[in-house]
Amino acid sequence: MRYLYEEMVKETGKEMPGYPAFASLMKGMQDELQEKYGDFYAVYNTDDVHYELWTIVEEDIRKENPEIEHVAQLFERLESSSFEYDEEAAVPVYKVFRSLNNQVYAYPEAGVAFAKIPYFSDASILYIQCVLATGKENITNFLTTLRDRVWKKSRDEVLVFKDSMEGVTQEQQQVTNTVTRENVVLDETVKKEIYGMIDQFFTEDRSFFTTYDIPYRRGILLYGPPGNGKTTLVKSIANTVAAPVAYWQITEHTSSESIEEVFSSATRLAPMVLVIEDIDSMPEGVRSYFLNTLDGATSKEGIFLIGTTNYPEQIDSGLVNRAGRFDRGYEITLPDASLRSQYIEKVGFSRLLDAEEMEKVVDKSEGFSFAQMKELFVFLAAAKHQGDTVSVKEIIKNMKREHKKSKTGKWWEEQQDELGFR
Repeated sequence: MRYLYEEMVKETGKEMPGYPAFASLMKGMQDELQEKYGDFYAVYNTDDVHYELWTIVEEDIRKENPEIEHVAQLFERLESSSFEYDEEAAVPVYKVFRSLNNQVYAYPEAGVAFAKIPYFSDASILYIQCVLATGKENITNFLTTLRDRVWKKSRDEVLVFKDSMEGVTQEQQQVTNTVTRENVVLDETVKKEIYGMIDQFFTEDRSFFTTYDIPYRRGILLYGPPGNGKTTLVKSIANTVAAPVAYWQITEHTSSESIEEVFSSATRLAPMVLVIEDIDSMPEGVRSYFLNTLDGATSKEGIFLIGTTNYPEQIDSGLVNRAGRFDRGYEITLPDASLRSQYIEKVGFSRLLDAEEMEKVVDKSEGFSFAQMKELFVFLAAAKHQGDTVSVKEIIKNMKREHKKSKTGKWWEEQQDELGFR
């Protein structure tokens, strides 16, 4: 195996810091590519972070796509391979594959090459992302093909952004549990309106927007207590729309840089759906920057934006009180008796209870969220599986008592010396 940095040191007889080392290493990559493929590969720069590009390159490495070839390793004593636990395989196994970092890869037919070049600080190893190509037409064609691949991947994967201390991390996550629109239990008027907006946005002719000269962007805010279907609604949208879907988890590390990076990536994938979870968690110091980004002329072009929150009272009023940010807000409330009845039918309570007991569940579960209804179903299923006889009324009564304790934080029962876990 060729180790470009070590060969460079042998040729010069010394190690070089800073730019001289980088320039020599870059020349070594270009010489290696030209020797192997007979073409000169020029270096291309971008100010954007192209998550989707590196995602595709890494996927091709892991799956040993014959279109990509390993050219050289940069530093001998840094990583050459990686491994991961593939829990989604038919039989979960550890998989070993070449590392993306510290390597040079090429797509010879496309005339493009990629490298993640290590550079060293006092405390860590960081990586410079390097793109090379034999001409601007080649790299343009490759990036266009790449975008098409990302679109196809979106049918069974979602792009997940998370803000961390090291900046934005990104990964493609497999959609394992299919959620359809029929799975969503929601007020029919609200349900029809939300899906209508989605379908209208992703029609191919976009006649609605062009006819009325309306900007091609939409936004809705879903708010209400947890466990009542906001996530299920979003999953059903992700599963039924023919476009990329990205989730962005706001954290205390969200910054103006991460906001810019996420929206830049989303714009390149447009038309697409961008889901911002827990939007109320946006740090105070960057809320103005976030609002200004939403107001930008092109920042949301082609993006259907969905914000979710369990705590609407903590939402910046500027998000919903100004046109062009979120068009509509929808409160996803605790289900009424009609919705609870629909839910127990869809989940399958009929496999566990007779008609009279199911009516009792609907009547006694007032104030329950869908998540609590699901918890009740699991409890009843476990009891039936074990052959136990249970009282639906007693179970619901106990669940309400425990829920009250969890909300108040008063876990000790009055006049008792034991915790109320029973």
